[in-house]
Amino acid sequence: MPYYAHSIEGKEEKDWHLLKEHLENTAKKASDFSKKFASEEFGYILGILHDIGKYSVEFQNRLKGTRFYVDHSTAGAKEIFNLYGSIGKLLSYCIAGHHAGLADGCSYSKDNSLEDRLKRQVYDYSAYKEEIDISKIGKVNRLPIKVVGKYKGFTLAFFIRMLYSCLVDADFLDTESAVAEMRVLRGQYPGLIELNQRFCKYMNKFSTGQDKIQDKINIKRAEIRDQCINAAENKPGLFTLTVPTGGGKTLSSMAFALKHSIRNGLDRIIYVIPYTSIIEQNAKIFKDALGAYNVLEHHSNFQYENFQNEPIDVEEKIRLSAENWDIPVVVTTNVQFFESLFSNRSSKCRKLHNIANSIIIFDEAQMLPIDFLRPCVQSIAELVTNYGCTVVLCTATQPALNDFFPETLKPAEIMESPSELYNCFKRVKVTLKGSYDDEELSNELLDHNQVLCIVNTRKHAQVLF
Repeated sequence: MPYYAHSIEGKEEKDWHLLKEHLENTAKKASDFSKKFASEEFGYILGILHDIGKYSVEFQNRLKGTRFYVDHSTAGAKEIFNLYGSIGKLLSYCIAGHHAGLADGCSYSKDNSLEDRLKRQVYDYSAYKEEIDISKIGKVNRLPIKVVGKYKGFTLAFFIRMLYSCLVDADFLDTESAVAEMRVLRGQYPGLIELNQRFCKYMNKFSTGQDKIQDKINIKRAEIRDQCINAAENKPGLFTLTVPTGGGKTLSSMAFALKHSIRNGLDRIIYVIPYTSIIEQNAKIFKDALGAYNVLEHHSNFQYENFQNEPIDVEEKIRLSAENWDIPVVVTTNVQFFESLFSNRSSKCRKLHNIANSIIIFDEAQMLPIDFLRPCVQSIAELVTNYGCTVVLCTATQPALNDFFPETLKPAEIMESPSELYNCFKRVKVTLKGSYDDEELSNELLDHNQVLCIVNTRKHAQVLF
């Protein structure tokens, strides 16, 4: 009898999505995704076994209309655990959770933990042996990752999430291609070489103005950009870019990112920014330089309706890219980025494998969340050490993070002499004036044609006014 992965509305049973085809296609996709961090065998194994529970008669009857629940995920988790032992248990998290989300290893809540799932009785799925030859799947006996610092558990958890991302995205994409009625537009973006050409053309339109002060500033900005372009020849790693406000670090960091990505074969550029207001500003600059449809804004304020006057394919393409970040440039928030890295839900984790082999720029890096600073910094260290990423901490005021990174991973500064830059871009003189009462302060304010005074309450502002 034929076994199916999914029924397709409006089609006869003989035209449904074949299970063997789904497992093989998912395995191929998951293997391709995980190849970026030398884990293609793991991705393939996850893909080929993730839905073998659908070989049960009960699941096939459910596709044909019966209304009782059938747990198909636990079967693959049990099978992979039996095949590969301790490594198999790590992989079983991914299969058991490819719909419900990653479970805790053990818990006091019955049936919710992985431990409970692996003990659960499932329907007979042995019919998978008719179509899947496990002996040809391959063997894995070691993990292709390094423990970062002293946190082995963190490294393992991070690895599980990355593999989970490969599996759930591959599973979704193959299902979508088989059952979706709409025309699906994924990928098909220009490469970073073409985007770099667009960027260079965009930058050529800038020239120094007539004002001598402005000439001096623009010359210094050009020097900063040149240093970034020269530093882009370095191998992937951890960098800082310390440039004072007004130094043009947004465009200079993009110049670094494009050239560095091309030089080292990286896949995409991800900008991580603390505030949505800054995101909208920076995203507009990048869209002007690279093309609006090559840049994804992924934050709570973004409206897909901004593309409503464009062909429907354009809006749909941008919407789809938000699901798994398969787009050349992503601009997102600290919240979106780190919550995805630590999530257990498939919808949040789908994008994670596309973070691997990318350049990630943390703009205003001093705004990394203090309450979660250690896990955030540790995740940055994981991305650089095990997932082929370059990370740039970009700000005018670098946070003191060296002690948080492992001894083997210390950031290299891109600018030759950051302290000298501050003298060139100095705009403000700060003078401590001491204590004033309201009368003295208001009299001094009256001595200026333009003045800004900041106090703590509206009532105090009214008194001074």
